Amino acid sequence: MRTIIFILQKEFIQIFRNKMMIPIIFGVPIIQLFILAYAATFEMKNIRAFIVDLDRSVASRELVSKFRGSPFYTITGFDFNYTQAERSIETGQADLIIEIPSNFERNLQVDKKAQIGLVANAINSTTANLAYAYTSAIIKDYNIDLVTKMIGKKVKQPIQVRYSYWFNPELDYKTYMVPGILVLLVTMIGLFLASMNVVREKEIGTIEQINVTPIKKYQFIAGKLIPFWIIAIFELAFGLLVAKLFFNIPIVGSLWLIFGVAAVYMIAILGLGLIISAISDTMQQAMFVAWFFMVVFILMSGLFTSVESMPHWARMFNIINPIAYFIEIIRMIMLKGSGFKDIFNPFMALMVYSVLALWIAVWRYRKVA
Repeated sequence: MRTIIFILQKEFIQIFRNKMMIPIIFGVPIIQLFILAYAATFEMKNIRAFIVDLDRSVASRELVSKFRGSPFYTITGFDFNYTQAERSIETGQADLIIEIPSNFERNLQVDKKAQIGLVANAINSTTANLAYAYTSAIIKDYNIDLVTKMIGKKVKQPIQVRYSYWFNPELDYKTYMVPGILVLLVTMIGLFLASMNVVREKEIGTIEQINVTPIKKYQFIAGKLIPFWIIAIFELAFGLLVAKLFFNIPIVGSLWLIFGVAAVYMIAILGLGLIISAISDTMQQAMFVAWFFMVVFILMSGLFTSVESMPHWARMFNIINPIAYFIEIIRMIMLKGSGFKDIFNPFMALMVYSVLALWIAVWRYRKVA
């Protein structure tokens, strides 16, 4: 026990003596939280539309006013020339072309039907689909107004839908993203710092001095892991406080359960970082390997895209992805108020992961006495 305490003291002294370490550990995650919480979103609040009105009628102007009045649209161009509209799409000045053909009002009055052309920039398919959905909703609302005018009374929809949004009634995307971003930040700090921990001793030449001491392998690994484990738990606590005070993210479930799961999760992440550090020869090599795992794990974790929408092989890959487990758990606890019974399966997966990561880290650390 005294040996572990000695190693802990040495690690904390090295951490707090390093002037660059403190801003990296405490400043960078908070700055990233504020940036990513607002920037990492799939919501579309500024669809740049170019309107081509070839009819120039009262009906076409009424339809155009629907788009002008929507907070989701910015009219970047209005012309009677379709060539100009195409050029705006090609140059990236518009995301959507809304073409109102000639005889639009006449066709509505005589044939009781008309057509509208929509051309979307589909380089980003998600943006194109959302723009199409928003535009279709506005046109549907315009259709209801037209029918109401024609028959002289308010049109009732044949099917009335009553809806309620559970767990995120305001449909605020930050409520969905911030818990996942918190996981990302503590993971990045924990994995990168742990992956450079043992290999740093190799580079500065102190590993040989440690190897000839009676310190056991598990004591050395524990001494390297515990300081960053404490720092990560503190960062998570501070991040939860910021999420509550600045973003008003609900914490419906138990805080004790969140920190209990986080304690196990950080052992898994720090264990993975120590494995990388033990098998690396230089800090540069350790950083590249850690970055490789981070990129793959983050993209496959469900932070930005739904895991359920991934192909079967990708979902199977997430069996070895600890970030996916913790993001699922923290969202369930914070937003749904889930208890331990609800998160039992992903929690046990994290437990197995942490035990294996620690065992491999101790096994891979080569100590020559």
